[in-house]
Amino acid sequence: QVQLVESGGGSVQAGGSLRLSCAASGSMFSIDDMAYYRQAPGKQRELVALITSGGRINYADSVKGRFTISRDNDKNTVALQMDSLKPEDTAVYYCYGAIRISSWSTSRQYWGQGTQVTVSS
Repeated sequence: QVQLVESGGGSVQAGGSLRLSCAASGSMFSIDDMAYYRQAPGKQRELVALITSGGRINYADSVKGRFTISRDNDKNTVALQMDSLKPEDTAVYYCYGAIRISSWSTSRQYWGQGTQVTVSS
């Protein structure tokens, strides 16, 4: 059974940094896109950053220049380095993976358990 297990997060003052990590485990054939999404109270879940298996990256405009996403394809991990954090970055952050469990299957969406990031002013 495929799982995405997140670590990191916590509370920090504005201007500080945090690092999130996510590891995929279980029986997998390949991982296509990996990403981080976030959901603030009363708001919809939104894409923060995405990285393809080939290393192409997209960022939300609100985090460009402050957040850096990276992945290790050998270890099936993805990480989000968050610098210059702002109070509006406060949210639950979710790891996402589009994963194929066999060579003949299509990608399915898998989500981590979520981790709270709180930025105080």
